[in-house]
Amino acid sequence: MAEHLRVAIIGAGFGGLGAAIRLRRDGVRDVAVLERADDLGGTWRDNSYPGCACDVPSHLYSYSFALNPNWSRAYSPQEEIWAYLRRVADDAGIEPRYGVDVTAAAWNEDDRRWDLTTSKGPLTADVLVSATGPLCEPAVPKLPGLESFAGTVFHSARWRHDHPLEGRRVAVIGTGASAAQFVPEIVARVEHLDLYQRTAPWVLPRRDHPLGERARSLYRAVPGLQRATRTGIYAMRETFYYNFRVAKRGRFAEKVARRFLASQVRDPELRAKLTPDYAVGCKRIILSDDYLRSLGRANVSVVTEGIQEIRPESVVAADGSVRAVDTIILGTGFHVTDMPIAEKIVGRDGRSLAEVWQGSPRAHLGTTVSGFPNLFLVLGPNTGLGHNSVVIMIEAQLGYLSKALAHMTRTGAHAIEPLPSAQQAWLDEVDRMMAGTVWTAGGCNSWYLDATGRNSTLWPGTTLGFRRRLSRFRPSEYEALI
Repeated sequence: MAEHLRVAIIGAGFGGLGAAIRLRRDGVRDVAVLERADDLGGTWRDNSYPGCACDVPSHLYSYSFALNPNWSRAYSPQEEIWAYLRRVADDAGIEPRYGVDVTAAAWNEDDRRWDLTTSKGPLTADVLVSATGPLCEPAVPKLPGLESFAGTVFHSARWRHDHPLEGRRVAVIGTGASAAQFVPEIVARVEHLDLYQRTAPWVLPRRDHPLGERARSLYRAVPGLQRATRTGIYAMRETFYYNFRVAKRGRFAEKVARRFLASQVRDPELRAKLTPDYAVGCKRIILSDDYLRSLGRANVSVVTEGIQEIRPESVVAADGSVRAVDTIILGTGFHVTDMPIAEKIVGRDGRSLAEVWQGSPRAHLGTTVSGFPNLFLVLGPNTGLGHNSVVIMIEAQLGYLSKALAHMTRTGAHAIEPLPSAQQAWLDEVDRMMAGTVWTAGGCNSWYLDATGRNSTLWPGTTLGFRRRLSRFRPSEYEALI
């Protein structure tokens, strides 16, 4: 017989580990974290490219119940965040099951449970928590001839540390947050770097700096001081939302970005290439102190004509120009609105999440989905942020999960799922809030938008508003299966 769990959690990143810790504190037993890799950490395990770091201040990018007084910098590097997650899991006694790849999860209507197929055998669970995260599956563009390239190709999230870059002719495709971090780190090592830019990002100074031992000692001795610092950073970041609520309000940020660009790039022709033609915030803002400056080096070319094809030893741009390369690095982002996990989770009517969503992910409160009993999504649709820390959103969802399970225990319900009317009312509210924001009216085509053109990625409000909405479980919004 298959092992039965009260709660099965897919993914051992911030969401999955946080869910396991919260459920353990609630006294919920028979909880397992299923992780396909051989270690925890999620995106902070997978993204180990040079210069990888968080673009949210360190004190805010952590669980509220496990502050870290030992961050070495204002913006934490990848290896410190990964070590932080391992330490938090150890302290809480959370031991994920590694090498367990969930290949299918189907709701069993007769037994009121989830039937899971995994690489280590079958499992069943009363409740399924999907915490795979939006940044777990690298997106590889369909470039003509890419498969014929004779050199080395890799995505930034699957960095080839065994491939030396010294003396190489490198093509970097993509100018998002990852490229903005690794390009300054590798540019001095390569012979030449061609940066293929489809759309220029807005770049603001990061102002990163070391956190000295004196400050760390104070935080260790007076935990309340760090919590006050965190609260101050949170409040400041929360106000950023109002720059994005109406597309035209970001003009001050645009002035700062333009001045910063002018100070970093003296060449007017290059500066023109690096000047966006859309509102600040429409696409993800890049925070970097050295990205723009690195593009002015003599061994860097910024190519804006697009790519026509890849040949065995070169890249052909849309204008017909040919550039010899031996290494291609893809900084092309992730499958965010078309997450592969959606194809594996099948609801009560035999359709998968992907089939139900039809290219546009939708969920009640970004957390539960009509037709999928006892399924909880962590960082589901419309829970991403353009102004604050997603860890805050995660904790709000974990609190909601806790309240939902407590309600089921209290009432004796075997399962709950949101009413279609409640889910639609929430989606209508989100879409009303989204209208006119920089994320939909800012004049760009970003990865926030799904195949239908809807912004199903971001939460168009304050984190305070989201937390308030998820602070109470409303039974009237759900159908209970007794």
